[in-house]
Amino acid sequence: MLSGLFSLCLCAGNVAAEEPASLEDTADSSSDPLTQAQRSFEHPVKYAIYSAAWYMNSNAGLQIIAHNEGDSAYRLEKVVFADESGSMSDTEIELDLEIPAHGWADTQLPYVDLLNGNECVSNTMDEDWKLVEISNYTLNPSVRGLIIEDTRSFRIFQCVRSVQSYWQDADSQDTVMRQQWLMYHFERLPIY
Repeated sequence: MLSGLFSLCLCAGNVAAEEPASLEDTADSSSDPLTQAQRSFEHPVKYAIYSAAWYMNSNAGLQIIAHNEGDSAYRLEKVVFADESGSMSDTEIELDLEIPAHGWADTQLPYVDLLNGNECVSNTMDEDWKLVEISNYTLNPSVRGLIIEDTRSFRIFQCVRSVQSYWQDADSQDTVMRQQWLMYHFERLPIY
Protein backbone atom coordinates (compact mmCIF):
# COMPACT_ATOMS: atom_id res chain seq x y z
CA MET A 1 0.00 0.00 0.00
CA LEU A 2 2.74 2.48 0.92
CA SER A 3 4.75 1.77 -2.22
CA GLY A 4 2.00 3.33 -4.34
CA LEU A 5 2.65 6.66 -2.64
CA PHE A 6 6.10 6.83 -4.16
CA SER A 7 5.28 6.29 -7.81
CA LEU A 8 7.64 9.03 -8.95
CA CYS A 9 10.79 10.04 -7.12
CA LEU A 10 13.97 11.99 -7.05
CA CYS A 11 15.96 11.28 -3.90
CA ALA A 12 17.31 13.75 -1.35
CA GLY A 13 20.98 14.56 -0.95
CA ASN A 14 23.80 12.68 0.76
CA VAL A 15 23.69 12.64 4.53
CA ALA A 16 26.81 14.71 5.09
CA ALA A 17 27.75 18.30 5.53
CA GLU A 18 28.24 19.81 2.12
CA GLU A 19 31.07 22.12 1.18
CA PRO A 20 29.93 25.28 -0.59
CA ALA A 21 30.26 25.05 -4.35
CA SER A 22 32.95 27.13 -5.98
CA LEU A 23 31.97 30.24 -7.89
CA GLU A 24 32.93 28.56 -11.12
CA ASP A 25 30.56 25.66 -10.39
CA THR A 26 27.63 27.94 -9.64
CA ALA A 27 28.18 30.83 -12.04
CA ASP A 28 25.23 30.04 -14.30
CA SER A 29 22.89 28.13 -11.96
CA SER A 30 23.52 29.31 -8.39
CA SER A 31 20.19 31.13 -8.12
CA ASP A 32 18.06 28.26 -9.40
CA PRO A 33 16.84 26.15 -6.43
CA LEU A 34 16.00 23.12 -8.54
CA THR A 35 19.46 23.03 -10.13
CA GLN A 36 20.97 23.14 -6.64
CA ALA A 37 18.56 20.47 -5.44
CA GLN A 38 19.34 18.12 -8.31
CA ARG A 39 23.01 18.13 -7.24
CA SER A 40 22.04 16.75 -3.85
CA PHE A 41 19.43 14.09 -4.75
CA GLU A 42 21.55 11.04 -3.94
CA HIS A 43 20.30 10.08 -0.48
CA PRO A 44 18.52 6.71 -0.41
CA VAL A 45 15.64 7.93 1.79
CA LYS A 46 12.61 9.49 0.12
CA TYR A 47 9.92 11.03 2.29
CA ALA A 48 6.62 12.81 1.84
CA ILE A 49 4.40 14.86 4.14
CA TYR A 50 0.60 14.77 3.81
CA SER A 51 -2.35 16.41 5.57
CA ALA A 52 -6.08 16.40 4.85
CA ALA A 53 -6.17 19.85 6.48
CA TRP A 54 -4.62 21.31 3.32
CA TYR A 55 -7.71 20.71 1.19
CA MET A 56 -10.68 20.24 3.52
CA ASN A 57 -11.99 21.77 6.70
CA SER A 58 -10.30 19.35 9.06
CA ASN A 59 -8.15 19.25 12.17
CA ALA A 60 -6.05 16.49 10.62
CA GLY A 61 -2.40 16.40 11.59
CA LEU A 62 0.62 15.64 9.44
CA GLN A 63 1.45 12.17 8.15
CA ILE A 64 5.06 11.51 7.15
CA ILE A 65 5.92 8.42 5.10
CA ALA A 66 9.50 7.46 4.24
CA HIS A 67 11.13 4.76 2.12
CA ASN A 68 14.79 3.79 2.40
CA GLU A 69 16.32 2.17 -0.68
CA GLY A 70 19.79 2.05 0.88
CA ASP A 71 21.78 -0.57 2.77
CA SER A 72 22.03 1.47 5.99
CA ALA A 73 19.30 2.52 8.39
CA TYR A 74 18.73 6.24 9.01
CA ARG A 75 16.87 8.37 11.50
CA LEU A 76 15.29 11.58 10.24
CA GLU A 77 15.42 13.60 13.44
CA LYS A 78 13.88 16.89 12.33
CA VAL A 79 13.24 19.18 9.39
CA VAL A 80 13.49 22.96 9.67
CA PHE A 81 11.56 24.99 7.08
CA ALA A 82 13.40 28.26 6.49
CA ASP A 83 11.31 31.42 6.50
CA GLU A 84 12.12 32.98 3.14
CA SER A 85 9.87 36.00 3.70
CA GLY A 86 11.95 37.42 6.55
CA SER A 87 8.82 38.17 8.57
CA MET A 88 8.49 34.99 10.64
CA SER A 89 10.65 32.50 12.45
CA ASP A 90 11.61 29.19 10.88
CA THR A 91 9.21 26.27 11.31
CA GLU A 92 10.61 23.08 12.81
CA ILE A 93 9.03 19.63 12.85
CA GLU A 94 10.49 17.00 15.17
CA LEU A 95 10.20 13.58 13.50
CA ASP A 96 12.53 11.12 15.24
CA LEU A 97 11.63 8.72 12.42
CA GLU A 98 13.72 5.55 12.09
CA ILE A 99 13.82 4.20 8.52
CA PRO A 100 15.29 0.69 8.26
CA ALA A 101 17.51 -0.34 5.36
CA HIS A 102 15.32 -1.31 2.39
CA GLY A 103 12.26 -0.52 4.49
CA TRP A 104 9.36 1.82 5.15
CA ALA A 105 8.48 4.03 8.11
CA ASP A 106 5.71 6.44 8.92
CA THR A 107 4.59 8.68 11.73
CA GLN A 108 1.69 10.98 12.60
CA LEU A 109 2.24 14.43 14.10
CA PRO A 110 -0.08 17.19 15.25
CA TYR A 111 -0.72 19.79 12.56
CA VAL A 112 2.09 22.27 11.93
CA ASP A 113 1.59 25.10 9.44
CA LEU A 114 4.05 24.53 6.59
CA LEU A 115 2.28 26.90 4.18
CA ASN A 116 3.78 30.20 5.34
CA GLY A 117 7.24 31.64 4.81
CA ASN A 118 7.55 30.94 1.08
CA GLU A 119 6.24 33.30 -1.61
CA CYS A 120 5.62 30.62 -4.23
CA VAL A 121 3.58 28.51 -1.79
CA SER A 122 1.57 31.50 -0.51
CA ASN A 123 0.79 32.77 -4.01
CA THR A 124 -0.19 29.30 -5.23
CA MET A 125 -2.52 28.74 -2.27
CA ASP A 126 -4.13 32.14 -2.97
CA GLU A 127 -4.85 30.98 -6.53
CA ASP A 128 -7.03 28.08 -5.33
CA TRP A 129 -4.60 25.22 -5.88
CA LYS A 130 -4.87 22.14 -3.63
CA LEU A 131 -1.66 21.08 -1.89
CA VAL A 132 -1.33 17.32 -2.33
CA GLU A 133 2.03 16.58 -0.73
CA ILE A 134 5.39 17.98 0.30
CA SER A 135 8.30 15.71 -0.58
CA ASN A 136 12.02 15.47 -1.23
CA TYR A 137 11.37 14.18 -4.73
CA THR A 138 9.77 15.92 -7.67
CA LEU A 139 7.21 14.98 -10.28
CA ASN A 140 9.40 16.35 -13.04
CA PRO A 141 13.01 17.37 -12.35
CA SER A 142 13.26 19.72 -15.34
CA VAL A 143 10.37 22.01 -14.41
CA ARG A 144 9.89 24.31 -11.43
CA GLY A 145 7.31 27.04 -10.93
CA LEU A 146 5.45 26.15 -14.10
CA ILE A 147 2.26 24.29 -14.89
CA ILE A 148 3.70 20.95 -15.94
CA GLU A 149 0.47 19.18 -16.79
CA ASP A 150 -2.44 21.04 -18.34
CA THR A 151 -5.29 18.86 -19.50
CA ARG A 152 -9.05 19.03 -19.38
CA SER A 153 -9.00 16.86 -16.27
CA PHE A 154 -6.38 18.47 -13.99
CA ARG A 155 -3.32 20.68 -13.65
CA ILE A 156 -0.14 20.11 -11.62
CA PHE A 157 2.10 22.84 -10.17
CA GLN A 158 5.27 22.71 -8.03
CA CYS A 159 7.06 25.07 -5.66
CA VAL A 160 10.54 24.57 -4.18
CA ARG A 161 11.35 25.38 -0.55
CA SER A 162 14.60 25.37 1.39
CA VAL A 163 14.84 23.13 4.46
CA GLN A 164 17.49 21.86 6.82
CA SER A 165 17.22 18.11 7.40
CA TYR A 166 18.90 16.47 10.39
CA TRP A 167 19.87 12.84 9.69
CA GLN A 168 21.47 10.23 11.91
CA ASP A 169 23.31 7.33 10.31
CA ALA A 170 22.57 4.12 12.25
CA ASP A 171 26.08 2.78 11.63
CA SER A 172 28.08 5.80 12.80
CA GLN A 173 25.46 7.35 15.13
CA ASP A 174 26.59 10.74 13.77
CA THR A 175 23.93 13.39 13.19
CA VAL A 176 24.48 15.81 10.35
CA MET A 177 22.51 18.76 9.04
CA ARG A 178 21.88 18.82 5.33
CA GLN A 179 20.61 21.86 3.43
CA GLN A 180 18.00 20.46 1.05
CA TRP A 181 15.00 21.41 -1.01
CA LEU A 182 11.47 20.09 -0.69
CA MET A 183 8.88 20.17 -3.44
CA TYR A 184 5.32 21.33 -2.77
CA HIS A 185 3.05 19.46 -5.21
CA PHE A 186 -0.25 21.18 -6.08
CA GLU A 187 -3.21 20.08 -8.20
CA ARG A 188 -6.48 21.64 -9.33
CA LEU A 189 -9.21 21.27 -11.86
CA PRO A 190 -8.69 23.53 -14.89
CA ILE A 191 -10.37 26.92 -15.04
CA TYR A 192 -12.43 27.45 -18.19
